[in-house]
Amino acid sequence: MSTPDAQHAPSRTALRICPLCEATCGLTLTIEGTRVTGARGDRDDVFSHGFICPKGASFGELDADPDRLTRPLIRRTSGGELEEASWEEAFDAIAEGLRPLVEEYGPNAVGVILGNPNVHTMAGALYPPVLLSGLRTRSLFTASTLDQMPKHVSSGLLFGDALAIPVPDLDRTDHLLLLGANPLESNGSLCTAPDFPGKLKDLKKRGGTLTVVDPRRTRTARLADRHLAIRPGTDALLLASMAHVLLDEGLADLGVLEPHVEGMAELRDAVRDFAPEAVSAACDVPADVIRTLARELAAAPTAAVYGRIGSSTVEFGTLASWLVDVLNTLTGNLDRPGGALFPLSATDRAPRPAAPGKGFALGRWHSRVSGHPEAKGELPTAALAEEIDTPGEGRIRAVISIAANPVLSAPDGNRLDRALESLDFMVSVDPYLNETSRHARVVLPPPPPAQSAHFDFAFNAFAVHNQVRYSRPAIPLREGALDECEIHARLILAATGMHGAPPDAVDAMVIERSLDKAVGDPHARVHGRDPKELAAQLTGDSGPERRLDLMLRLGPYGDGFGANPGGLTLSRLLEHPHGLDLGPLRPRVPQLLKTRSGRIELLPAPIAADLPRLRGALADRPTGFLLVGRRHLRSNNSWLHNVPSLNRGTNRCTLHIHPEDATRLGLTDGVPVRIKGDGGEVEAPAEITDTVRTGVVSLPHGWGHDRPGTRMAVASASPGVNSNQLLDGTRLDPLSGTAVLNGVPVQLSAGDPLAPKN
Repeated sequence: MSTPDAQHAPSRTALRICPLCEATCGLTLTIEGTRVTGARGDRDDVFSHGFICPKGASFGELDADPDRLTRPLIRRTSGGELEEASWEEAFDAIAEGLRPLVEEYGPNAVGVILGNPNVHTMAGALYPPVLLSGLRTRSLFTASTLDQMPKHVSSGLLFGDALAIPVPDLDRTDHLLLLGANPLESNGSLCTAPDFPGKLKDLKKRGGTLTVVDPRRTRTARLADRHLAIRPGTDALLLASMAHVLLDEGLADLGVLEPHVEGMAELRDAVRDFAPEAVSAACDVPADVIRTLARELAAAPTAAVYGRIGSSTVEFGTLASWLVDVLNTLTGNLDRPGGALFPLSATDRAPRPAAPGKGFALGRWHSRVSGHPEAKGELPTAALAEEIDTPGEGRIRAVISIAANPVLSAPDGNRLDRALESLDFMVSVDPYLNETSRHARVVLPPPPPAQSAHFDFAFNAFAVHNQVRYSRPAIPLREGALDECEIHARLILAATGMHGAPPDAVDAMVIERSLDKAVGDPHARVHGRDPKELAAQLTGDSGPERRLDLMLRLGPYGDGFGANPGGLTLSRLLEHPHGLDLGPLRPRVPQLLKTRSGRIELLPAPIAADLPRLRGALADRPTGFLLVGRRHLRSNNSWLHNVPSLNRGTNRCTLHIHPEDATRLGLTDGVPVRIKGDGGEVEAPAEITDTVRTGVVSLPHGWGHDRPGTRMAVASASPGVNSNQLLDGTRLDPLSGTAVLNGVPVQLSAGDPLAPKN
């Protein structure tokens, strides 16, 4: 429901958790009428304590972007233009367009694409799992296989749970080794930490050591005590060599984890070939430096190893992610204060007795065309185009795209662009008409973030300090708008054959099933109770709030519907608008382990089977250029380029190249450079800088806003080039299906200054 526009209401303030990156900082918004006119850090926020970055400061500008869609769009005829329509027409069109395809070709004919912004919204966390369950499709593609899937796979294999991802205990560690991470620009990733830069500076102030491994001298690297400009894509070799040193020199010490770890002898054999002297030339790090890194890690009072996108979206991404936690384990720093610990979020399941679990399996099904194995229920996004445009039984004929722009974020956007155009039907949930949503038959625009509630279901599970916060909408829905959760609920009903049912039916169904499962669980505090009686106790102004209340009550800090008096409920959380501090991270092994053995399995079979491929890389000596991406503090993938204040200044979509390489190629600052990869060519201006090592060039991702049919005026005025067009999608990390986006071989040549730009 919406309320009339109170345009002349007096100025006021409201609290809101920032949804624009993984730091989840608390904001204090200034609101005049129904417009956000300012945003500053909330000094009383229990987690961020007033920290804010340029993205958070631009919240009001993003919220009021005139290019945001305000009404649904429908393409009424094939090849026709998208036109504004009512919500009823939009959901009617979805039901009429999708259901016949499902009934004729089966559920896998519908592909679901989930973009990165989903995990930044309450609706994106609560409803896509229900949609997938209702559709019963296995054709799921998400941003995870363009980013963090290697970490999910390695965690699944090590701990039995793909969501059990340890994070560095930034506030208490003495020694931090970062690989392929630039948190001074990204604000952190799979490590939710407001003011990550401040935490690194505090580490150094208390006498700690920061080492950064990155082929670029990033802002984070400049802060480090030691920066190693490694050859891109060889992080797994470096980490394997460090593991070799720890085991070979008798430096490994599991500490209290020893009873809960298996596979030490097998691991010793597995890394025997990765001595520093064997690895040094391949990763371009001196052997004595590798030994020093390992010895310092072992000697530190507490230490943590943390790797992110630069070590994840590479040829050996899963092996590198696995080895990060192998090193944390071998040094006794896994699940230890000051090391790498597992957060316990308020909506996680309550702790239960340690016991063996079902484990984690890969390849339960495979993609139709190239036979890629699924990982965590997903197929590689790099394979999406071929699953649409390759004829034959089982091809994808319809797509539901939610907050996704794979035309820019996935390899070979040109092919995917053509494939999406060929679909029988497509629906997109997106506030913009962007490079992907412009192909949809129906576009459903969610309201601006100030008009939505916010709870960080995903990022609280990666937080460096346990806490819980919730923001109700800061501004009432404008007239004619639908709440984002209602949009998702009605999409589920239209897509799964229940079109016309009330949207609350979706939430009621989830609540009923969740309570039935909980009361049947002998380890749950509500075991054996009446589900209807429990449901009647739930509070909240909407179905989503009732679901949140349920999750909080059943969670590790919850009241258990009276079993834990004084425990967490939605009502109690609402009494604390700046959030509740739930304490520092604490050890959670062995209770969180879900492996079949009930122990940390140091050398899982899929990892062991992939190690010969890593041994083969010992002889690799790239002779050309290797391309890496880069982050920017005023950007987040492809979705903030239409905000004027975040798109000012010098051209950010440039090719960084070392002065020696530029001289050899006859390049000067600003001249166009033609970059050629497996999937195509793009042209970008050269930016000569010694912040990138020789033989390596860097181009940011998420750009290329020059395709026709979009409605993003600011972004299209400074479009940049799409770095992923250099990729053809065939380079994947085989265990996780993640696209190789870093360490990609490219060829460079002087561009034509008169040629049209890509």
